[in-house]
Amino acid sequence: MLSNKEKQLLGALEPRAAQEGVEIVTIEVVGSKKSPTIRVYIDTDGGVSFDELSVAQAWINELMDELDPFPGAYTLEVSSPGIDRPLRTPEHFQRFAGQTAVVKTNGPIDGRSSFTGAIAGADGEAVRLEVDGEQVSLPFSSIKRAHLKGVVDFG
Repeated sequence: MLSNKEKQLLGALEPRAAQEGVEIVTIEVVGSKKSPTIRVYIDTDGGVSFDELSVAQAWINELMDELDPFPGAYTLEVSSPGIDRPLRTPEHFQRFAGQTAVVKTNGPIDGRSSFTGAIAGADGEAVRLEVDGEQVSLPFSSIKRAHLKGVVDFG
């Protein structure tokens, strides 16, 4: 799910995040190689306020300056996970069991590489989704990206 660079950045940030009482939900490196954007999604037990984002931005920026992950310029974005929360670990899938997830795989599984369904469970090997009335098991090693499917209630 994460590139080697993203794994390296995650490993460098997680110890400090634990000290700060913050979970690093995931990290994305996007954009051009000459000037990439590093997106760090954070969460806390009570959600993420603007003040928490501001404080996290400061210490994450400090650590990134020390790491100097890319030659030249890069942009750092620190954000809450939002309504379409990324799912990266078995614990993420377990925490949101029963909710609808969208999972993209590295290649076709049973003829498809995109799955949308209710999270039925997860362990260290695979996530199970209820898709079109059937339970599908997707090995973690085959998952390219996954996120909750946000639902907005206007009622």
